[in-house]
Amino acid sequence: MQIEIKTLDNGSAGTAELPDEIFATIPRADIMARVVHWQQSKRRAGTHKTKGMGEVRGTTKKPYKQKGTGNARQGSLRAPQYRTGGVVHGPVVRSHSYDLPKKVRRLGLISALSQKAADGKLVVLDAAAGGAKTKELVAKLKVLGWTSALIVDQAVDDGFFKASRNIHGIDVLPTIGANVYDILRHDVLAITTAGVAGLKERLS
Repeated sequence: MQIEIKTLDNGSAGTAELPDEIFATIPRADIMARVVHWQQSKRRAGTHKTKGMGEVRGTTKKPYKQKGTGNARQGSLRAPQYRTGGVVHGPVVRSHSYDLPKKVRRLGLISALSQKAADGKLVVLDAAAGGAKTKELVAKLKVLGWTSALIVDQAVDDGFFKASRNIHGIDVLPTIGANVYDILRHDVLAITTAGVAGLKERLS
């Protein structure tokens, strides 16, 4: 598929040929949902924790004798039925991550790229570089009409990254870091010509 190459000054820099097998496939919403769930699960801290019966403070002495009191038998004040006792089956520190096949992850990324292209939200930039000030970059993005955009480059330029990192809704990623979640949560996906080549290599 042919697409116009834009500049950050909202000019034209020719056209680019995008491979149909990456940018023009039928988007799979179910696959994208699986990949996003996998990404979010990996990001979960899993640091929630409650104390069990063996971890709470308290005496190990039997509350009262086994028989003859008329009450139910009890063995410890740290048992869960007591106010100061431990929690039964409470959350423990653990990892929420799980494995997802590489084929599914690859298909999810291709589906996300194709979805942006189908929605007309895919832009190819000639370059995303330069040590511009944040104020100058904000003015350029305003002309382009971008309030929420993900910019993907083969290698992120340090000056451009510093100028963009304080702009709300604008994120810059290298091609190796392009992912389904970030692509879908931004309105516009802007890929540099070098980034397109990097994605071709990554998804080939």
